[in-house]
Amino acid sequence: MNNIAYVRVRPFGKVYRYSNTLGEEIKAGDFVVVEGDFGITLGYVIKVANGSENSLKPLLRKATQEDMETYEKNLSLENEAWEFCLERIYERKLPMKLLVVESALDRKRIIFYFTAEGRIDFRELVKDLAAKFKTRIEMRQIGVRDEAKFIGGIGVCGRELCCKTFISFFKPISLRMAKDQEIVLNVSKLSGVCGRLKCCLRYEYYGEIEEVIQDEEIITQEEKEPEIKKLSFIIKETDQESADDTSGGKNESR
Repeated sequence: MNNIAYVRVRPFGKVYRYSNTLGEEIKAGDFVVVEGDFGITLGYVIKVANGSENSLKPLLRKATQEDMETYEKNLSLENEAWEFCLERIYERKLPMKLLVVESALDRKRIIFYFTAEGRIDFRELVKDLAAKFKTRIEMRQIGVRDEAKFIGGIGVCGRELCCKTFISFFKPISLRMAKDQEIVLNVSKLSGVCGRLKCCLRYEYYGEIEEVIQDEEIITQEEKEPEIKKLSFIIKETDQESADDTSGGKNESR
C-alpha cells in the first residue's frame, strides 16, 4: 500500500504530503479530507508514493458524498462573502484589492486573500465580516506572484501561466540566470504579468544561485552604456570586408 499521498488543496493551491494511515488504498484523483494550514479542507490526490515519514500529518478520511455536498454549499458561501466584503471595502474606502475567499470545510473559518501596496488597517472590516457570517475571519495579504497564481492569465509565450498550471512553490529567481543565458536585460522581456522576473528564467539555468536580485535593480540598455561581450561570425566578416574596401580605395587614389 502507498503510504504517502500528495494532495492539492485547491485547483491553484500548493501540494502537500500526507501520511496514509486510513488502512485503505488511496489513488491519484481521489478526494480526501485533510487538515490544512487554516483548518479542515477538501483536497484531491495528484499522486501517491511509497515511504514513511513520522513528521507528516495523516489523512483524515476519504471524502464522502456528504463532504462533497458540503463543499458545494461552501462555494455559495464564498461567493456571498466575496460580494459582501467588496461592498464593505468600497464603503470604508480601503485601498486594497480582494482576490479570493476561501472557507474551511467545517465553516469554522473564512479566509480573505487580498493585495495592497502597503499595510491596511482592516480591523473594522473584520468586525463587519464577523458580525455577518458568525465565524472566525482571517485577512491575508499576499504578493503579486500569488495574485497572478490566483487569477491566472496568458504569458508572452502564448500559453497559460506556469504558476497557474503546475508551479506549487515559488523558487528564487536571480538576474544572474538571465545574464548566464545571454538574455537581453530588458524589463519588458524579463518580467512576467506579475511584474517580477519570469519563473521560466530558471528552467534552463543549471548553475548555482548566489543571490536573488529584485526586479527594480534591472538596468535597461537605455540606462547603461552597452558593453560588447562577443561578436558573431557575420559581424566579423562584415568588418573585414569593410576594411578591405577601404584599403582598396586608398590604393586607387594613389
